[in-house]
Amino acid sequence: MSKFYQTIEPKFKTFIERQHIFFTATADADGRINCSPKGMDSFRVLSDRQVGFLSVTGSGNETAAHLKKDGRITLMFCSFEKQPLILRIYGHGRCIYTDDPEWSQVARDFQVLSGARQIFIIDVDSVQTSCGYSIPFFAYEGERDALIKWADGKGPDGIRQYWKDRNLHSIDGLDTGLTA
Repeated sequence: MSKFYQTIEPKFKTFIERQHIFFTATADADGRINCSPKGMDSFRVLSDRQVGFLSVTGSGNETAAHLKKDGRITLMFCSFEKQPLILRIYGHGRCIYTDDPEWSQVARDFQVLSGARQIFIIDVDSVQTSCGYSIPFFAYEGERDALIKWADGKGPDGIRQYWKDRNLHSIDGLDTGLTA
């Protein structure tokens, strides 16, 4: 029931743009596998072979560490509405940090939120669809604003200190590439 594609077809781009949540999965060969939910209108289809998402400051920075070490990433979108579908994007990614020279150019495609930490750019290796027949229905009620309020309360200096204290290394001790 699954099917592979080499690019993000227009119908998949439309599907992705309708989703309010997506999941990322990354790993290092010797460490833990990380699977994280993402939201906040942070994902963009940049072309039929490239996607990206804005990452705001959080409790960890596993995706950055894994991409720095290995580059591999899987993204998953699920339909929780009438038409079932699971869409996975397999690719290789890299981080663009707020202090990188290319930040201002890349950030134009995103709504930059308080606490923005990096943008992940993923080159698509393949796209896979599957039925999603077992995924339950859920109703979208809105975005949470807790993380933005937290970042606003910390301010830029507080965010940088938080990065220094909590985001420079993964839980397995890998360098995330972030500088405080």
